[in-house]
Amino acid sequence: MNKEIIRELDNLGQSLWLDFISRDIIQSGELKKLINAGLMGVTSNPSIFHNAIAKSNDYDNEIKELASNGRSVEEIYDELTVRDIQEAADILKPVYEKTAERDGYISLELNPLLAEDTEKTLSEGIRLHEKVNRENVMFKVPATDEGIVAIEELISRGICVNITLIFSPEQYRKTAEAYIRGLKRLADNNEDLTKVHSVASVFVSRIESMVDDLLEERGREDLAGQAAVANSMIIYSIYRGIENSPEFQELSRKGANLQRVLWASTGTKNSAYSDIKYVTELIAPDTVNTLPYNTLEKLIDHGTAKIALDADDSKANEIFRDLEDAGVSMNEVFNVLLKKGLSAFEDAYRELLASIEAKAKQ
Repeated sequence: MNKEIIRELDNLGQSLWLDFISRDIIQSGELKKLINAGLMGVTSNPSIFHNAIAKSNDYDNEIKELASNGRSVEEIYDELTVRDIQEAADILKPVYEKTAERDGYISLELNPLLAEDTEKTLSEGIRLHEKVNRENVMFKVPATDEGIVAIEELISRGICVNITLIFSPEQYRKTAEAYIRGLKRLADNNEDLTKVHSVASVFVSRIESMVDDLLEERGREDLAGQAAVANSMIIYSIYRGIENSPEFQELSRKGANLQRVLWASTGTKNSAYSDIKYVTELIAPDTVNTLPYNTLEKLIDHGTAKIALDADDSKANEIFRDLEDAGVSMNEVFNVLLKKGLSAFEDAYRELLASIEAKAKQ
């Protein structure tokens, strides 16, 4: 067991965040304990809140009280999630201050039903930013074409954004460019760039699962287990290139912060692979990895800290060529996974509202 692994990763330039939130870990002191062990941030999404609210009794009394006061199901959802986000943000505030605002964030997903509507996404981001009223909160917007337009608008208003459901290098590049455009608009208005932070959340293990299934269909299991990390390598190389671009360097001189790449969906889904594969193989400077609770426990139990990625993507591009030669279209994989990801968050959101409605009637 290596209880110092989180701090060791921090020393290598990678921040570990927890991909989980619940009323229980906030109020029991568990979140504070993890922060004391070096945890640097927290992420949430509709699926996580569905598990926290629907599968526990922790929120039942508050749901009934809000319902008795005439609140709608959507309003109850809003109150529950905002309260958790505010309390977690307050617990994380010392990290935010200690790291000069680099870490110490919790992320809140905007309503996933708005993912393909730019104006409604923008309005919801502004509304929640004002309602939550915490400077160490990022608002999650998916990297759809409509979302990317909203991301630029939110950044230009000084709102911190976590861009989510990034699968492809092209998606990543578009989100990074939207961030830079938003910063330029802020700079043109003589606003303070130092307060704006953002992460680009690249989903990892879902790529592996889909590609491995396609390889099995084609009898090319020899290429299995490589696609996800190769994709991450390519994105990391693009990230380093953007960081060193004249455009970003000019903004950096004005106080702009680097939009870090965040590795998401990093729990191992295939038992044939290491249960911390998408942690140890993605260690790189100036990145974040947000881990499911059980993956974090496994990392502490048997993880080691060593740099695994650099800006050289030649090997990764070779793997992609081999996959294409084997009949696997990575662009098709990326498109399917984005649609599935959007659908999964929409389903979790609807199921959560149904659960809140049922609890309100009990």
